[in-house]
Amino acid sequence: MILQTSKSKTLRLPVADPIEASHPLIRDIMTTSPEQLLGALNWRYATKKFNAAATIPTDLWKTLESALVLAPSSFGLQPWKFVVVTDPQVKAQLVPHSWGQSQPADCSHMVVFAVKTGLDQAHVDHFLARQIEVRGGSLEALAGYRGMMLGSLQKATDAGYLDIWQTHQLYIALGQFMTAAALLGVDTCPMEGIAPVEYDRILGLTGSGYKTVVACAAGYRADDDKYASQKKVRFPASEVVKHI
Repeated sequence: MILQTSKSKTLRLPVADPIEASHPLIRDIMTTSPEQLLGALNWRYATKKFNAAATIPTDLWKTLESALVLAPSSFGLQPWKFVVVTDPQVKAQLVPHSWGQSQPADCSHMVVFAVKTGLDQAHVDHFLARQIEVRGGSLEALAGYRGMMLGSLQKATDAGYLDIWQTHQLYIALGQFMTAAALLGVDTCPMEGIAPVEYDRILGLTGSGYKTVVACAAGYRADDDKYASQKKVRFPASEVVKHI
C-alpha cells in the first residue's frame, strides 16, 4: 500500500496477502491489515491547509467516487446527491460561505453532501426498479418490502422527522469517504461550518429537491500545515467504549 502524503512524498506500506478463507465471497480479496488501517487513521487529520497545486489523479478520484456510491443507507434508499466541485471559480465562491476558510478553494475536490428532502413513493419505486435491474425479480415479489419502506417513510413524515432521518444517512457516506481517502493517502477536511442556503444557491441546488448538509474538502496537505504533525487528542478507549 502507498500513502501519498503530498504531491512529491509517499509512504509505502506492505500490502496484505489475500485472505485464505473458504467463503466464496471473501476468498482472494485483498485486505488491509489492522496495522495499516490504524496507521492510515492516525495519519489522517482535518487538513487546515491544502497544497493548491496538488490534484488528485483521475483514476484515484474515480475510486473515491465509487466509495461514495457504495456507501450504505437505511433501506438502501440512498437519499443523497454528492456534488463534486473542481471548477476553481466555483470553489472560490464557496469560501465566503465557509467562515472564510481556504479549504474549499485550495483543495483538489470539494464534495458537497446534499440530502434529498421529502423522500416519497416515487423514490422508493425508483430504487426498486434499480434493484430489479441489478438483481432481477419483479415488483410483485417485492410488494411486501415496498410496503414496509413506504410505511416507515409515512410514519417518519407524520412524526416530522423524515428529513432528519435521511440527513443522518449522509454522515454514514461522509465517514466512508474519509476512511477510504485515508487508506489511499488522500487528505480530507469535513466541514459543517458552511452556509447551506448559499451553497445551494451557488451549486444550483435551490428548488431541486436537494439541500446541502455538510461538505468535505479532499486533496493533499500543504508542507507547511502545522497541524499535520500534531498528536491526536482522543479520550482513552476506556472512557468512550463500553463493553457489555
